Amino acid sequence: MDQYTKARPAIRKLTGLQHFRAAAGYSAGGARRAWQESAFRQELGAGLCLTVTYLLLGADLAIWIAAIVLFLLLLAIEALNTAIEEIVDRISPELSTTGRHAKDLGSFAVLCAISANGALLLYATVLRFFL
Repeated sequence: MDQYTKARPAIRKLTGLQHFRAAAGYSAGGARRAWQESAFRQELGAGLCLTVTYLLLGADLAIWIAAIVLFLLLLAIEALNTAIEEIVDRISPELSTTGRHAKDLGSFAVLCAISANGALLLYATVLRFFL
């Protein structure tokens, strides 16, 4: 038998509460890793500023819901961008066009999410002062 046909031991899948606890631990690890990124910390700071701004604008419930969803999506996209950068740096430490493209696309995704948050802020401001 070669290395590819050897029987591998079955991996015991966690279920129920054990699965939930393991998943929560993985998420906490991801949050700790994201915190190490200055972009993530800056986006959290921007989120705090957005919260204060929406309070001052007297934003309605629909704006608040949209703001929360868009901000959480921004954080998720930032985390995925960091994951892409980690993987590219691991598998392709040398400079490569493919690695640069992967990182550029991740950065573009973050820019789109930031722009969506900015567009909502602009809409809320126009709604408050001009309509």
